[in-house]
Amino acid sequence: MKPGSILLPLIGALYPFLVYFGMTAIPPWLFALLLAAAWLLRAPFLWRETSGRWMLGAALAYCALLAMSGESALLRWYPTLISLLLLLAFGLSLVAGPPMVERIARATEPDLPAAAIPYTRKVTWVWVGFFVFNAALSAALTLWGPLSWWTLYNGLIVYFIMAVLFGGEWLLRRRLRGNA
Repeated sequence: MKPGSILLPLIGALYPFLVYFGMTAIPPWLFALLLAAAWLLRAPFLWRETSGRWMLGAALAYCALLAMSGESALLRWYPTLISLLLLLAFGLSLVAGPPMVERIARATEPDLPAAAIPYTRKVTWVWVGFFVFNAALSAALTLWGPLSWWTLYNGLIVYFIMAVLFGGEWLLRRRLRGNA
């Protein structure tokens, strides 16, 4: 496994806690530098897909804004940005095809049965709904919630919700395939 493939998700998962504990001690430009470095390590993989290029560009623009502004309040917008970028990637895949969940499924099962395609489209819609919800709640907590609530949601609760979505979909897929 390449360092870039684990570093960006690891920073993403730890980010709310890094902000919570470091917001007053670490300057925004240093957060921006670390985030930009993680995104640049992942750039060769992201560059292969149009949505990956958009995500990379938006993330690096956010890092540049954070570094130039020096505004620590911008640190809390990163989870909202990521959710919006994923919403865009999943949503556009429904228009331009194939749906994102189909792409992910084909990585492990290249000869995906034709009957599975409508199912992957529905699951992609579920993730679109999740990203809308997550972006809205993360933005609301950024604007009106205390830092502790923002950290709890973005650093823990959102991962619990995602685990429930992954687990529920896995169980449903097993049931539909007759493996349950």
